[in-house]
Amino acid sequence: MMTASPETTLDKKMDKHKSRRRIAREFVLQGIYQWKIAGGTASFIEQQLRESDEFKHVDEKHFSRLLQGVLQDVDGLGTHIQPCLDRPLHELSPVEFAILLLSTFELIHHPEIPYRAIINEAIELAKTYGGSDGHRYVNGVLDKLAAQLRAVEIAAQRLTKNQA
Repeated sequence: MMTASPETTLDKKMDKHKSRRRIAREFVLQGIYQWKIAGGTASFIEQQLRESDEFKHVDEKHFSRLLQGVLQDVDGLGTHIQPCLDRPLHELSPVEFAILLLSTFELIHHPEIPYRAIINEAIELAKTYGGSDGHRYVNGVLDKLAAQLRAVEIAAQRLTKNQA
C-alpha cells in the first residue's frame, strides 16, 4: 500500500541537503507515476513537471535523459525486470513499477554511476514514496538485476576487496 503519491509529497520532501540528481530522480519518479496512472507523452509530462517551483533544484540534463529514456523504452526495460520478479510487472504498485524502471534504465545506460549508488537511491525513493516494505522488494529485485547488468563492475569490486 502506497503511503502517499509522489505528486502530493514531492514539495514536502524537498530538502536543501539533497543532491540535484536526487531531486531529478524524484521528479522522474513523479513523471513515470503520472504516465502509468494517466498516460500522456514524455514531452507533455516533462513540460508539466518543469512548471513546478521546486524544479529549479533539479539536475535538468539528468532529469530529461532519465524521463525521456525510460518512457521511450518501457517495454525493453520490462524485459530485464520481469525475470527478477515474483509476479507480473503490471501487478506492482505504480511507485515500485516507476522506481524499477528508473533504476533499470540507470543500470543499463549510466555505467558512470556506481550500481550501489543506483540501488541506494532506489531504496530511498521507495522508503519515501512507496509502501511500508516496498524498499525491501525494490532492493531484492535490483540486487538480482545488478548481478546481471553490472556483473563486471561487481566482480571488479570483489577482486579489489579480496586483495585489500
